[in-house]
Amino acid sequence: MKKILLLLVVLVATFANAQEINWVTLEEAIALQKKTPKKIMMDVYTNWCGPCKMLDKNTFQNKDVANYVNEHYYAVKFNAEGNDKVTYDGKTFTNPKYNPANANRRNSTHELSRYFQVQAYPTIVFMDEKGGLIAPIKGYQKPSELELYLKLFRSDKHKEMDTQEKFYEYSKAFKPEFKG
Repeated sequence: MKKILLLLVVLVATFANAQEINWVTLEEAIALQKKTPKKIMMDVYTNWCGPCKMLDKNTFQNKDVANYVNEHYYAVKFNAEGNDKVTYDGKTFTNPKYNPANANRRNSTHELSRYFQVQAYPTIVFMDEKGGLIAPIKGYQKPSELELYLKLFRSDKHKEMDTQEKFYEYSKAFKPEFKG
């Protein structure tokens, strides 16, 4: 009985801390920006990528991350090897070499992934309030690591950083508040 009770407590605690990010398409985010300007955070992932799945589970479902992203960003999920047709910056991007037989395995890279300079998965692409590229941040990010970038780009402090040393000083002084 104690084991069942303990398991129930663990499950409730896990789900109580889980939060959903309000994901939209890139086109929807750009349209939303015209009504209410916010920056965009785009998760560029693949179906086969282990660190991408960890980012979803450990970081994007973190309550602090989800709340902050939902309040201050438009969140976009984009399959870097998918078959979506995407219009961005007056251009249409596709994946002409997409193979449906490889839908859950490695596939060809989508043109939009190359446009955003995505070189690894996962990559989180940050865009300004007008949909312009700020920076692609590659690799798995824990909640506190992602927090640094979420707050850096939201506050526009990145515009003051013209050297690696200035970013290093910022990151060294940064005090994460997100749990997890």
